[in-house]
Amino acid sequence: MSASIPEKTLRRWAESLAGVAKTGLGFTESQYERERFEEVLKIAADMKVAADRGLDGVADADGYVTQWMGEVGRGVPGYQTPKVAVGAAVTNDHGQLLLIRRADSGVWLYPTGWCDVGYSAPEVVVKEVLEETGIEAEPVRLIGVLDGMRLGESRIPLYSLLFFCRAVGGELKLHPLEVTDAGWFDRDNLPVPPSEPIDGPSSSLLPSTASVAMSTTTTCVVRSGEVNRDGRDREGSVRDA
Repeated sequence: MSASIPEKTLRRWAESLAGVAKTGLGFTESQYERERFEEVLKIAADMKVAADRGLDGVADADGYVTQWMGEVGRGVPGYQTPKVAVGAAVTNDHGQLLLIRRADSGVWLYPTGWCDVGYSAPEVVVKEVLEETGIEAEPVRLIGVLDGMRLGESRIPLYSLLFFCRAVGGELKLHPLEVTDAGWFDRDNLPVPPSEPIDGPSSSLLPSTASVAMSTTTTCVVRSGEVNRDGRDREGSVRDA
């Protein structure tokens, strides 16, 4: 008897199929191919609803089809890629890690944010840390590339670029809408995060992130799963920063 497919895997397959179909719709001039790609979107929608709500919700899959059809662009602008976010593992002179409590979910996490057009990834890191916490940060190196869907912590295709940073100034001043609490934490005294998934980097990564960020030798980990403490990805290779 075959094992059941995990919801996060089914959701990732659905988004992958939808991405292929939306890209195809953006490039094809053939009516026949358009109809085939639209059928693929319907199948992907059934899969995503089944992952989110079970088989009883499949009748409502047309909502995803409508949403995805609205995201189709023509040519290169319509090529489907994951959204990109950044995360900042900021440490101070005492070797403590800066963490915030998100207002939207109550999750304790390092500062994060979507990558804005016109900014480099390190520039977004500096901006997000300052806006969310009042701390001035200096990015030092990239220490992780996290795949949110494969981690099962995002319901949309998402890559998060995690940077190791040093605090160089400022003082704690919380963003009134995005943050309810913040502080500096030792590796062995991290806050216990809630378990609810969010559409962004996972709070379940806090222990391994803290270990990597606070170590004296930091490696860049390209991962579809958790950041390993030894800096190894699923295939066992190590990528030095």
